[in-house]
Amino acid sequence: MGGNGSKPRGRVACLLTSGFEDSEFRIPTNRLRQAGYQVEVIGTQAGDKLVGEKGKETAQVDLSIDDAEVDDYMALLIPGGYSPDKLRADDRFVQFVKAFDATGRPLAAVCHGPQLLLTAELTRGRRLTAWKTIQGDLRQAGARVVDEQVVVDGNWITSRKPDDLEAFSAKLIEELGEMEELSGVQSPNEQALPPLA
Repeated sequence: MGGNGSKPRGRVACLLTSGFEDSEFRIPTNRLRQAGYQVEVIGTQAGDKLVGEKGKETAQVDLSIDDAEVDDYMALLIPGGYSPDKLRADDRFVQFVKAFDATGRPLAAVCHGPQLLLTAELTRGRRLTAWKTIQGDLRQAGARVVDEQVVVDGNWITSRKPDDLEAFSAKLIEELGEMEELSGVQSPNEQALPPLA
């Protein structure tokens, strides 16, 4: 049961490998779980233990990228740090991001997270923000980069840095709630109840 007293609300995929920014994994993950969402860490190999760049946080890979199915998730979370740069060297993660974006469901990337969006060639014409040192790369790829705490553009939610995490997490949860209200379902794979006779 979620921390808000309601039944579990659905699954969120989190693409991660060692070197992630500790707080950019921990804070959104905690907020999502408190709101009743199940966060699954998707990495190279199920069972791998991942360590944050500062060594304060660890995470275990729940599911290998080879076994992950886009349709199983309501949202995609991409924390920053060194993790996105490592993941974008692996085409399986890049293809997962492309396929997830095509669903139109919430895709949330913070700090260096947009590096995966850049490698997936999804940034042209999109409005977003990111860590200062990659903003120029995003502009060169045709993105409309702004320096704001949280930027929403279609299904994308982006933020710049750890200081933005509370607002970033709140916006992701808000977007998930709006999606649930519009669709009348709580999870892409949740069975609908039969109509009343």
